[in-house]
Amino acid sequence: MAGKNKNVYVCIECGAESAKWYGRCPACGAWNTLEEQISASSAHSKNGQAVKAVVQSIRDIRPNDKQRYHTGLQELDRVLGGGIVCGSLMLLGGDPGIGKSTLLLQICEHLGREHTVLYVSGEESEGQIKLRADRLQVSGENLLVLCENDMDAVLLSIQDTKPDIVIIDSIQTMNLAEIASASGSVTQVRECTSAIMRLAKRENISVFIVGHVNKDGAIAGPKVMEHIVDCVLYFEGDRHSSYRLLRCVKNRFGSTNEIGVFEMGGQGLAEVENPSLMLLSGRPLNVSGACVACTIEGTRPMLAEIQGLVSPTGFGNPRRMATGFDYNRLALILAVLEKRAGYFFSNLDIYVNVVGGLWLDEPAVDLPVALSLISGLKDVIIPSDCLAFGEIGLTGEIRAVSNADLRVSEAVRMGFKRVILPAHNLSSVAKRDTIQLIGVHTVREAFEAMQES
Repeated sequence: MAGKNKNVYVCIECGAESAKWYGRCPACGAWNTLEEQISASSAHSKNGQAVKAVVQSIRDIRPNDKQRYHTGLQELDRVLGGGIVCGSLMLLGGDPGIGKSTLLLQICEHLGREHTVLYVSGEESEGQIKLRADRLQVSGENLLVLCENDMDAVLLSIQDTKPDIVIIDSIQTMNLAEIASASGSVTQVRECTSAIMRLAKRENISVFIVGHVNKDGAIAGPKVMEHIVDCVLYFEGDRHSSYRLLRCVKNRFGSTNEIGVFEMGGQGLAEVENPSLMLLSGRPLNVSGACVACTIEGTRPMLAEIQGLVSPTGFGNPRRMATGFDYNRLALILAVLEKRAGYFFSNLDIYVNVVGGLWLDEPAVDLPVALSLISGLKDVIIPSDCLAFGEIGLTGEIRAVSNADLRVSEAVRMGFKRVILPAHNLSSVAKRDTIQLIGVHTVREAFEAMQES
C-alpha cells in the first residue's frame, strides 16, 4: 500500500528533512532555513524489489575513448579544465539576464557539428528559442529543441534521442509528477537533479543544468544539489557593464581557480583573450590613490587597478567601504598601517574599489591596497608604469607570494617599467633588462621605494 502524502520541513541549505518546524536546522545549524514541503513516499526499486547493483574491479574498468568535448570557446574550456567531460553533470548559476542561456545556446553551434545536442527549455517556447538562435547565428541539424516542464517526459525524450550533450534550462522549472510540491521547491529541485544525474551516468551523457540564484547570490535550492553535480560554475558581472566573468567553484575534473572573461555584445558573448588590457583600459595616469596589482587566477596572471579614496569623516564614526575586496582584510591592513607603519586613518573615511568588477581575495593584493591608501592619504602620485604585489603580515613585513616570475612576465608584457615585490621573491624571479625589480621588506619601505622610482 502506497504511503500517504505528508507535510515535512526541508532545510534549503542542506536538504535535511524534519517532521516539525525548528528555528534552527538540526543538521547544519542554519537559522530560518526550514520550509514546509509536501512529500510523496517513493522508492527507487523495480517491481517492488530492490535492483541488484553490479560490483566491478577497478582494473576491469576501461576509460571512455572520448574524454572531453571542446565547446568552441577557449575561455569556457579553460574553466572546465580542457572541455566538457563525457558523462559529467555541470551546474551553471548567475543573476537573471547575465547571459547563462546565451552562453549555452552559443556553444551549441560548435558542439552540434560533431555531436547531437538536446536543448530542453522550461521557460521559453520553440519560437522564442529560434529567435535567439538566429540572433546568435546558431543553426545546425544536430541541435534538437524540447520545451517541456515534466521531468519524466524529458527523461523519456533523452532516452529516445540519445544525445551526446543535454542542456536543461532551468532546473527550477522542472517537476516530477510523483512529488506533490510545486516546481522550484527544495524537494523538486533535489529529486529532478538526482534523476538527471542517474541518467547521465548510466548513458554517459554530458548535461548542463541552469540554476537560478537567490537574493544572496547563491544557487537557489538545497546545497545537496551542488554536491551531486561534478562542476559548479557561476556567471558574474555588473548588468550595467558589458563584461562577464565565469568562475568555477567546484570541478571534479580540473582546477577551481580558473576564470573565463567574456564581453556581451549584440551577437552574443565574445571571448576576452587579454583581460589585463580590458581591466586597465581607461586608467587615469599619474593620479594619487591608484595602484596596479597583479593577481593569479588559476594559471593566468591578471592586472587590475585598485583605487583608494581617503577623506575626512563628517560623522562620529569613520566609514569603511570596500568593493571587490574583503572588508575584514581591509580592516586588518588599516590596523597594520597605523600600528606598524605610522600612517593614521582612525578619523578618516576609507573607500577601496577594484576597477572592472573583479573580486580579489588573494593575499598578494595586500601591498597594492596599502599603497593606494597611503597614496590617497599623502596625496602622492604613484607612477603609472609601476606595479606592486605582496602579502602584508601583522608585524608590517612584506611576505613572499607564489608565481612571482609569472606576475613579472605579465607586467613586462603590459609595458610596466617597475615592480615592487617582496625581497624574498627576488631570488626566484629571472632578471630582465626591460623592467626594474625593487625588493622590499616592510610597507613603509615599499612606499618610499615607489616614491624614489
